[in-house]
Amino acid sequence: MTIAMNTLPEIRHGLDLSEDQQMIRDMVREFAAKEVAPLAAEIDETHTFSVQTWEKIVALGLPGIPFPEEFGGSGGGTLDYMLAVEELAKVCASTALSFAAHVSLGTYPIYAWGDDELKRAYVPKLVSGEYMGAYGLTEPGAGSDSGGTRTSAVLDGDEWVLNGRKCFITNANYAGTFICTAVTEKGIGVRGISAFVVPRDTSGFSLEKGEVKLGMRGSDWASLVFESARVPRNHLLGPKGEGFITFMKTLDGGRISIGALALGIAEGAYECARQYAQEREAFGKTLSGQQAVQFKLADMAVQIEAARHLVYHAARIKDTGASYTQEAAMAKLYASEAAMRVTYDAIQIYGGYGYSREYPVERMWRDAKLCTIGEGTSEVQRIVIARQILGTAGR
Repeated sequence: MTIAMNTLPEIRHGLDLSEDQQMIRDMVREFAAKEVAPLAAEIDETHTFSVQTWEKIVALGLPGIPFPEEFGGSGGGTLDYMLAVEELAKVCASTALSFAAHVSLGTYPIYAWGDDELKRAYVPKLVSGEYMGAYGLTEPGAGSDSGGTRTSAVLDGDEWVLNGRKCFITNANYAGTFICTAVTEKGIGVRGISAFVVPRDTSGFSLEKGEVKLGMRGSDWASLVFESARVPRNHLLGPKGEGFITFMKTLDGGRISIGALALGIAEGAYECARQYAQEREAFGKTLSGQQAVQFKLADMAVQIEAARHLVYHAARIKDTGASYTQEAAMAKLYASEAAMRVTYDAIQIYGGYGYSREYPVERMWRDAKLCTIGEGTSEVQRIVIARQILGTAGR
């Protein structure tokens, strides 16, 4: 089935995309339709990360969108990058997730908090696609409770010795660098957590196969194992003891990415359902002529429009340099839960066909679920928002 990816006229959004942003959106939209969409069902079915697609993403220069030219990037803003995530997610959330994790989690922290030596060593390689990036935060016993990190790092001469495990790490099997958190000083809580850049060839570092996933099956993941893994002393990312602070700030940006990812999934499902409703007949007229279906489509369109405003607004706030914790959490919370509702209603519109693998909406529903978990569950987002609006953040 061919999906018509036309959206509501941009003039009605009041979002004022620049000409450059419109060009990025249109370029990625065309690329996604021609190169990504045809493989979406296959990589989901086979649980396969498409190296070929990733190489094409790199060739387009997409990993460099939000980074300065001096590091090989194109000097675009956060919204420019989010537009690329959104367009990819419309046809294949797995591809969008791999891309977003590489940029927001695998590259941005080194650019933002690495010293000049670390930046020069790794950011150009990540931007150019020579390396893929991954971020190791979640542990078997520390998911939403990120402050419960148990992986340890002890300084031994000119090296840090890491021991512990990380799980659910996107891009792990293909990454050249990993950003990982570890406890460098016990007994002082989150102030004792630091962050490190871990090269793939680090002695004592290995990978274990990841679990079988519900959705996003075409996006790679695995577990990280540190058994006296020795990392150079200068690979400490940011000041010692500030790893918790840096990864919380990293997650703020990542939440906008997940919001854009969820927005794209919702848009893709909506377009599929709208097109199907206009073609399928029941009770003597098309589904789109049935008021029950019209109401579903109307609700879907409203939720998508609201999610778009929240995601784009958060991206723009980030680029001003102002705090965007609240805006990022709101965008991620609303967009991810809207994606669940929209994809659910898309399946309802398709009926029995929506429950089958013949059409993409069941995959989109499975994919959407991760958006309510990754970069902090919906419950965590509500905690973050509550603390912001009540003025209790950091207490």
